[in-house]
Amino acid sequence: MAHLVLTVVGDDRAGLVSELAQVVAAHGGNWEQSELAELAGAFAGVVLVSVPDDRVGQLTDALNSLDGLLRVTAHNADAPASVNDGRPLSFTVLGNDRPGIVRDVTAAITAHALSIDTFRSRTLEAPMAGGTLFEAVVTVSLPTQVDAAALTSALEDLASALEDLAGEIQVDLTVA
Repeated sequence: MAHLVLTVVGDDRAGLVSELAQVVAAHGGNWEQSELAELAGAFAGVVLVSVPDDRVGQLTDALNSLDGLLRVTAHNADAPASVNDGRPLSFTVLGNDRPGIVRDVTAAITAHALSIDTFRSRTLEAPMAGGTLFEAVVTVSLPTQVDAAALTSALEDLASALEDLAGEIQVDLTVA
């Protein structure tokens, strides 16, 4: 079995997921995992499918025929990739929105040699103070070789680095 990661994007409308699922199933594919969302009127997502090796080309061709409805790009997930064998750490970043905040948050994560597993963000209106808030829920992988003392120190350093981005950013860290 081959594994494909499909990236999909198109104008949002009813039936997009069903159309995509029908094409996958028609070619013997199995829908294994997905992250799908509507963002500002556009539908976007990532889907992991498995398909018999001898049907990969047919499935890829059929997915290309969805152009006009959905733009689909298939990536071979069977190729060697880095594997996150670390322990998950989840945290939430909340603060006043500003240009460059994602760059700064991800730079702080990278500076601690952590790999991002998931990064979900949004902006929302500040209920009391007015203005716009930025919120991100992030899960990273902590290297398994990190001992408890080093782990505690790394978490404190990461929280401090994120909070130093701006005085009003709050960080809530939880080890999953």
